[in-house]
Amino acid sequence: MNQNELRQEFGRKAEAVSAVVTPVADLAQAFAQAARLTALQGGKCLAAPGWEGADLAALKAACEQEGLELITQGLRERTGEFHTGLTRARWGVAETGTIVVESSSEELRLATMLSEVHVAVLPAANLRADLFSLEQELDRTLADAPGYLAFISGPSRTGDIELVLTLGAHGPRQLHIMLLEEGS
Repeated sequence: MNQNELRQEFGRKAEAVSAVVTPVADLAQAFAQAARLTALQGGKCLAAPGWEGADLAALKAACEQEGLELITQGLRERTGEFHTGLTRARWGVAETGTIVVESSSEELRLATMLSEVHVAVLPAANLRADLFSLEQELDRTLADAPGYLAFISGPSRTGDIELVLTLGAHGPRQLHIMLLEEGS
């Protein structure tokens, strides 16, 4: 599959599992989209552990523009306060619409699991056709254990015996993937 086909397939499969994929030109646009989404949904706080330097400064500016509080650490003490968790996705799997998030940090796990909305920034250059295409990269990553990789396909969901599907019962109600073209 060429890069354009990977993008299209990833978008179709991610949307099939209730994720929203939005192409963005750069990180500044991704941050602005995440902050705007949070504000439009009535959120007051965005959790974004792991961002540093110029990226963090741009994220702070986007949050200030929307009147949001930005939390980058101490999420355990602030559970229930943050509406949106903003993280990086390491890879995307086109075959299933899955993102792979390196979540060895507790702060990252809290941001991805306890927010109402998870926004993940995924470089389009890191899309792979399937898990087999990721095998060598996963082997290298897992060789540095201990570590924690989360494979996320859509928002949290659960179903009961009556076949009623509920989104967000055990995690975020929404997954938004910002497909980053910069550097692709």
